[in-house]
Amino acid sequence: FNNHLTKKILLLIKQPERLHIRIYTLEEGDHWECLPQEILLHIFQYLPLLDRAYASQVCRGWNQAFHMPELWRCFEFELNQPAISFKVDSSRESAEAACDILSQLVNCSLKTLGLISTARPSFMELPKVSSLTVVFVNSKSLSSLKIDDTPVDDPSLKVLVANNSDTLKLLKMSSCPHVSPAGILCVADQCHGLRELALNYHLLSDELLIALSSEKHVHLEHLRIDVVSENPGQQFHTIKKSSWDAMVRHSPKFNLVMYFFLYEDEFGPFFHYEIPVTHLYFGRSVSKDVLGHAGLTCPRLVELVVCANGLRPLDEELICIARRCTQLSAVGLGECEVSCSAFVEFVKMCGDRLTQLSIMEEVLVPDHHYGLDDIHWEVSKYLGRVWFPDMMPTW
Repeated sequence: FNNHLTKKILLLIKQPERLHIRIYTLEEGDHWECLPQEILLHIFQYLPLLDRAYASQVCRGWNQAFHMPELWRCFEFELNQPAISFKVDSSRESAEAACDILSQLVNCSLKTLGLISTARPSFMELPKVSSLTVVFVNSKSLSSLKIDDTPVDDPSLKVLVANNSDTLKLLKMSSCPHVSPAGILCVADQCHGLRELALNYHLLSDELLIALSSEKHVHLEHLRIDVVSENPGQQFHTIKKSSWDAMVRHSPKFNLVMYFFLYEDEFGPFFHYEIPVTHLYFGRSVSKDVLGHAGLTCPRLVELVVCANGLRPLDEELICIARRCTQLSAVGLGECEVSCSAFVEFVKMCGDRLTQLSIMEEVLVPDHHYGLDDIHWEVSKYLGRVWFPDMMPTW
């Protein structure tokens, strides 16, 4: 637009019954901050997230438009037959729109379906799962299914299995309270092509692991378990060591990924004996004792990420992990404390295999051997490449 000319903005609003055309005029001397928020909202909706952020810094009016809830209450929809995925927020309208589209895909045989909720309650507010059942009935070659926070239940899973038992390779179910271990067992028993399974811990059972370890079942490549506490003090069941051992015998190279989001007093059922976990993530603060037990009981560990810890340094625990976990190749530490000497010793013990090492500078505690100014030289020497600790942005 030329600032010396009258500025005209053409806005097309398509509604089911008719097409609205609105023309807004900005006279000479008016500024862009004079744009009606309705227009700004429509413009912002077409901008990538980074450009939205830049635009929000132009003026106060644009910043207000950036924070309007209407801008963010939308769902992403991708249809590239035979793949379809939805990502919705907590708005019931978004979930209903997604399911309405699903219910109309009667003649579309899908191979990939993603129904992902970025915030609760979303899909869980919907009273029925008819739209999902329609997809399960009409898709005879579904290979990948990812559903979060949905009211899918055991009967709908049986429909899924009946029509896709020969093709399903990936099943990811997060926060689906109407599904029981029996429903997952039905999938595991009959979908012989299943290679990747992601579940909440409450759906994991000894029976399921034994089923996955049976001779008739294929070798699972990835098993992801989310151990999430909804309320402090929640009780968790224990999985037998013999069940894990059977799984390893059947699929010796499978990856076991475990995400822990627990409170301190809820770790009782875990890390008492060896478990075949390969990727271990602690999303909440974890004590020295729990981390120490994890180091002793997870010899197959490949990746370790610790979000936070108490105020006591994790020196002994890191050394134990370096000694016991001979396949460890990726480490990330957030709000923890480790002395510089212990960290150098840790890298010295396993640096030749560490491909990823992400440590916040605030984690490292200077001592009489090393300070923050020279530790990167020692670490780089043992890693065989230039390394610096991560730094918190100051802007």
